[in-house]
Amino acid sequence: MSPEATESLKEDIRALIAEIAEKEEIPDDTHFKDLGIDSMMGVEIVAAIERQYRIKIDDAELQEVTTLNKSFELVRNKLAAAA
Repeated sequence: MSPEATESLKEDIRALIAEIAEKEEIPDDTHFKDLGIDSMMGVEIVAAIERQYRIKIDDAELQEVTTLNKSFELVRNKLAAAA
């Protein structure tokens, strides 16, 4: 994945999370709990990511979806594995 595509993917995920959480900013490493994102929003975020990128996030991987950077890495790795 090119650096441009990587950055674009990260910003797309940031926008998706910001929309669901109704937040102006989603910092890279701030824990979702600290942004007021509860477990129901977390489920909504995961479902939106799965739809958007046509990937499956297993229940065991849900604990990784706690910050923007961790969510991005999970998606990037799944897309790379599928390629």
